[in-house]
Amino acid sequence: MSIGSSYSVGRPTPGPARPLPHARAAVPMGLRLLAAALCGLVALALTAAVFVRTYPGQWLDGVLVPRAERGGGYEQQTVLVGPARSVLATFGDPALLAALLGVVLLVGVLRRRLVAGVVGVGIVVCAVLVAGAVKSALPRPDLQIGSSTTHNSFPSGHVAAATALLLAFMLVLPGWGRRWLAVPGAAGVSVIGSATMIAGWHRFSDVLGGVLLGVTLFCLAAAALAAWPGDRDAAGGSDGGSLWRRLTETAAGLVVLVWALVVVVPGLAASVQRGVLIAIVAAAASTMFLVGAVVFLVRSSDFAVPVPSRSLEQPPPSTETRNNS
Repeated sequence: MSIGSSYSVGRPTPGPARPLPHARAAVPMGLRLLAAALCGLVALALTAAVFVRTYPGQWLDGVLVPRAERGGGYEQQTVLVGPARSVLATFGDPALLAALLGVVLLVGVLRRRLVAGVVGVGIVVCAVLVAGAVKSALPRPDLQIGSSTTHNSFPSGHVAAATALLLAFMLVLPGWGRRWLAVPGAAGVSVIGSATMIAGWHRFSDVLGGVLLGVTLFCLAAAALAAWPGDRDAAGGSDGGSLWRRLTETAAGLVVLVWALVVVVPGLAASVQRGVLIAIVAAAASTMFLVGAVVFLVRSSDFAVPVPSRSLEQPPPSTETRNNS
């Protein structure tokens, strides 16, 4: 007969081991997006400070997108000027832009992401307004550079609106839809940015500033949605997709990239000057990188903000009412 008790005293009851929290899940999505927005804002300010306010920056802008020999503008001497103007005129059509914003709202309604759709439309409107305000308020000093003018065009409103429109769809689309739209969407933004440089509307720094502005506004808005009570963060679980899906998406992206390198770049090299070609490739690469980084950052966020509604159910009866009955 044993004298001691068979129960353990002062020791916790052993149970199943708790999994350690994921390193990425330890930081809330809202804080990650706020950090990304701060990085975008710093990059935007540095781009403006270097390319607008300094001699090397203005000189480099002039080397990449040189002024025309006649007229004093920046329109490039190439057969692509006509197509570039057509692209800008098409995208600048208010009816087309309103239709695309309507599609964002429609997708948001169909996926029960109405708040995210409204926020996406707000991002595009803010991008256009902020770009116009910065161009009007930011002075461009005359640093006695022959390839530069005092007219400030930083940042590009067309590129900022295109970037914000692409990222607005990222708020209402599911994870797999974001990944499939990222590559063609970034290519579309790159085409618009290239068209602004070829048509002489903007410099390289203006295009880069437009992309950074759109990304910064998106990260701020997405941070607000992610911090909204009720939003779900899947922590990369169900949104990751199967291995075959990932391989298919990667293969599709590589096909587009190889096609651009084999077909588009040689065609541009035969049509534009070397500086403009470098500016186009650099702007496209920056756009692809920034859009890809944003899609990777929000891959686990659902942006399913619940719409508050009044409950039609009657409150449960109190204890006194049940006892009296």
